Amino acid sequence: MANNSPIHSDKYPESFYFATAKEIYQYPVLDGALEVDVCIVGGGFSGLNTAIELAQKGFSVALLEAKRVGWGASGRNGGELIRGIGHGLEQFKNDIGQEGVDAITQMGFEAVDIVRERVAAHNIDCDLTMGYCDLAVKPRHMKELAEELEHLQSVGYRHELKLLEKADIGEVIGSDCYQGALMDMGSGHLHPLNLALGEARVARELGVQIFEYSAATKIIKGDKPKVLTERGEVSCNQLVLAGNAYIGHKLEPYVGGKVLPAGSYLLATEPLSPEMCQQIIPKNMSFADMRIALDYFRLSSDGRLLFGGLCTYSGKDPADIEAALRPNLEKVFPQLKGVRIDYQWGGMIGIGANRLPQLGTLPDAPNIYFAQAYSGHGVNATHMAARLLAEAIAGNTERFDVFAKVKHMTFPGGPALRSPLLAAGMLYHRFMDIF
Repeated sequence: MANNSPIHSDKYPESFYFATAKEIYQYPVLDGALEVDVCIVGGGFSGLNTAIELAQKGFSVALLEAKRVGWGASGRNGGELIRGIGHGLEQFKNDIGQEGVDAITQMGFEAVDIVRERVAAHNIDCDLTMGYCDLAVKPRHMKELAEELEHLQSVGYRHELKLLEKADIGEVIGSDCYQGALMDMGSGHLHPLNLALGEARVARELGVQIFEYSAATKIIKGDKPKVLTERGEVSCNQLVLAGNAYIGHKLEPYVGGKVLPAGSYLLATEPLSPEMCQQIIPKNMSFADMRIALDYFRLSSDGRLLFGGLCTYSGKDPADIEAALRPNLEKVFPQLKGVRIDYQWGGMIGIGANRLPQLGTLPDAPNIYFAQAYSGHGVNATHMAARLLAEAIAGNTERFDVFAKVKHMTFPGGPALRSPLLAAGMLYHRFMDIF
């Protein structure tokens, strides 16, 4: 096994994050048979943090990753660490009651705390910076932000919040595109691949056995589930499926049928001058607007603008990410017209029909757990899901059951029809964004 010095490998997708990765480590391929308490399929935030939480509780754990640790959405996303889990939690009141709604609300705050505490406790160098704004594009968005501010204050959110009207928005962003903003100092941004790589190091130091290029090819259910790979197999007491958008319908149809892979894409500009950084984002916050087809953006630690969006549901990547995203970037920041783009990349996020993360066990195998469908808010929600999975496996299912009680639709028609159906639905929502 190689040491943990940077490995310049083409096996991670080319991106700004890979170019600035700090703790890449070469893990072995699973070769032969292994028996552990818990096997985890998926080496992103969900899998890595479930492994950490379980190892801290004394479980023996093996983690199987089809590619490299953090290869999927965990290592490619916008890096925005935003409070909250799910959207419109009141819609689930019939399933989980007001107590359940209140519990998920508080877990949405705890999720950010888990990341902050893990980074601090284990010295993970991932550029964690606090400060985030929701951006109002339309006047009705300002009403929604005022309601959100009132709600957050009513449920005891302890971080600084400030509603900025259009006349005041220059405090946080140098753009004329927005009606106002809600500033939140309890959310922020970070380098997601470096967070995932640092968490893999934490898991490794706790004794977790991590295997790369070890895709699960078959699951054998039973009292002791077994996961087969091309060159090996893992027997366990409990199995966790944490592959999210990459889990696949073939490996486990019940899980795969409830999540839709959707594309999201990013650009990284050349490094900007300190003066330009101060002009466009004076307080080094991260941002997302309130449209369905939203833009999200922030500065990197070396002064690049990272600008993302263009969420696609068709299953097809844009032919030219820069050509597709540059007009959006230059609309928000016309002062950057013609700026050089140094990196462009994308990847798949997992979306469920109701946009609440899906946690549960398989109906025919209660010792097989799953967590997925973070719908673009996975940096925090994955960490909370991992804690709930570990609590449930250790015998405390109270908080896990709040999520498990929510019913999730299986997308009709199998993999071939899922993307066109959701694409059609999203066209409707984008149309409604006009008004």
